[in-house]
Amino acid sequence: MAPPRLGTLLTAMVTPFAPDGTVDLDGAARLAQYLVSQGSDGLVVAGSTGEGSSLLDEEKLDLFSCVAEAVTVPVVAGSTSSNTAQSVALTARVAATGAAGVLATTPAYVRPSQGGIAGHFAAVADATPLPVMLYDIPSRTGRKVAPATTIDVVTHHANVVALKDASGDLVGAAHVAAVLEGRLDLYSGDDALVLAFMAIGAVGLVSVAGHWAGPELAAIVDGAARGDWTTARALNERVAASCAFESTEAYPNPLPAKAALRHLGWAVGECRAPLGPGDDELAHRAARVVDDLVAQRAAATK
Repeated sequence: MAPPRLGTLLTAMVTPFAPDGTVDLDGAARLAQYLVSQGSDGLVVAGSTGEGSSLLDEEKLDLFSCVAEAVTVPVVAGSTSSNTAQSVALTARVAATGAAGVLATTPAYVRPSQGGIAGHFAAVADATPLPVMLYDIPSRTGRKVAPATTIDVVTHHANVVALKDASGDLVGAAHVAAVLEGRLDLYSGDDALVLAFMAIGAVGLVSVAGHWAGPELAAIVDGAARGDWTTARALNERVAASCAFESTEAYPNPLPAKAALRHLGWAVGECRAPLGPGDDELAHRAARVVDDLVAQRAAATK
């Protein structure tokens, strides 16, 4: 079996902001290098966790370029929005940044039909020679991508090579993986479901908690891929608190991820509106989750 084209543990990077609210490109480059050192063999830039919906197109292009230059692992560029024409125009410029692939998300808010979703994905795929990863996240977009839609898009577009599934629909994902085996790399888009997704044929995980739990998550994916489920299950239990912390009703993603990074000493800034800044309670929760994981990690090496 060919190795996954875009990596096995891809952390969906937060976007660091300077105190004045501008994108901190130097900080993004340093963070990207850190994430790779912690086990990520791919990165997603300007996705949901990267506050892509709050970034201007030129800011996104600058981010794609600086991160692609900073690391040697594949960089997947979040270049789409609810506007198909705008998505096509931006996606057409991604290859020049050095990014290795494109993340194409279901259009949010407009709630298109399955035919509309397929047409949006097709237009994005036709706009670039790069590999495309589809992203199904109905909790954000209001629409589930039907398995038949994914199968149709992949069948008719050779550069659509991956699916980040954050729908929680394991039955549908298993069907897609079986029908498109060898043609599509399936990724869990939810840290908490990585074991289940690996069991139905996923090649890896696109992660939020990879910002602070990279070594554990990389080992879970590797263990499951090798059939070492005992190790994978044990590590999954170790990161359970991190998975529960990474997005809640009170503190939606990426607020917790930025708080965890700040606790680790990273000057990533706050989130842009409408997410806005964190608070002391979030900082306390982040400290507890990160410190507990670090302590467990240290104890395991003794």
